[in-house]
Amino acid sequence: MTTAFTEYTLETAPPASRKSMEATIRHLGRLTPPVARLAGSPHLLDGFLKLNALFEQSTLEPLAREVLVMTVAVRNACHVCVAMHTGRLRELGADDELVAALHERRPLADPGLDAVRRFTLAVLAEAGGVDDATVQDFLSHGYTEQNALEVVLGIGTYTLSTFANRLTGAGI
Repeated sequence: MTTAFTEYTLETAPPASRKSMEATIRHLGRLTPPVARLAGSPHLLDGFLKLNALFEQSTLEPLAREVLVMTVAVRNACHVCVAMHTGRLRELGADDELVAALHERRPLADPGLDAVRRFTLAVLAEAGGVDDATVQDFLSHGYTEQNALEVVLGIGTYTLSTFANRLTGAGI
């Protein structure tokens, strides 16, 4: 991992990144180190923020989305993502056991949320080529085909984020 990438401010960022940076400040109340470093590529920054907004509008419940994000973040060892999304899990009322299980890559007590975790890991391991039994297991927990496709959206969004954060040193 490197820290050779510039951590931009609104004043030093490429002009094409500033609108996305300002939107992040309005949304979070501050400029995060990942956004400050991803600003080096206006296209990547804007792409991540747009994908994330789409994922947040998906039909997956908020807690299920965060289980997916944490599963990807822990798998990809993006420490800043793990920290940020641990906070988000707490905001959503997740208990200590759920958070600990995600951090430790253990099965979750809630069968529906564990189905999201397992399906996410299977889709990652098989590059999307999961077998019918894996899809049926996911669907058997009340999820839909749309939800399965939204898992792919979440994986793509947070693979982009975790890889870029680690590349730029923001994920340390």
